[in-house]
Amino acid sequence: MAETPTSPLEATLAYAEEFHTEDEILWAARQRAAEVGVTSILPGGGAALCFLASAINTKAVVEIGTGCGVSGLWLLRGMRQDGTLTSVDVEPEYQRLARQSFAQAGFAGGRTRLITGRALDVLPRLSDGGYDLVFCDGAKHEYADYLAESIRLLRVGGIVVFDGALWQHRVADPTQRDPDTVAVRELGKLIRDDERLRPLMIPLGDGVLAAIKLSG
Repeated sequence: MAETPTSPLEATLAYAEEFHTEDEILWAARQRAAEVGVTSILPGGGAALCFLASAINTKAVVEIGTGCGVSGLWLLRGMRQDGTLTSVDVEPEYQRLARQSFAQAGFAGGRTRLITGRALDVLPRLSDGGYDLVFCDGAKHEYADYLAESIRLLRVGGIVVFDGALWQHRVADPTQRDPDTVAVRELGKLIRDDERLRPLMIPLGDGVLAAIKLSG
């Protein structure tokens, strides 16, 4: 059960998060993830993914971190019906569960391409400028490397999205200096200072940081 908000700010953030609901298919995928110890994107973050995918009429999407399919379901629901989701994860068991979720949602097998492997080994094999959206939810210490690969993979006008951009409320606290928090904080600076990108921080879920690619 969610904690009762103790301030107007917490109540507002809770209202924004709870505004986005999940159906039985998403809920079942989330439950599978919890059973194997996978932390899935929260509903607000998932809704942001779906919205962004819809807004730019995405056909080709790369996902770093398949998990058990929760974020993939949100992405597929926002993509064109002829679109393909390429999703990378190091855990084949997670991808097996993701396939189960996609099938239950009615997505044909050809709509997804699941690649088992380390993201930084797989991404260099994907085509330059061939993708509309890249979603990153992998190892936080690799986020800067994911950003570099994402800029290469995206077409101009495409969007890169990172989950965990507020990282358990730690990023905004300068006293928090653990490696993951520092990596996420540095990612924000990289994106904000890159003239090729136009960023947006969305305080839903655990924080969603999106950026449009303005130029190569």
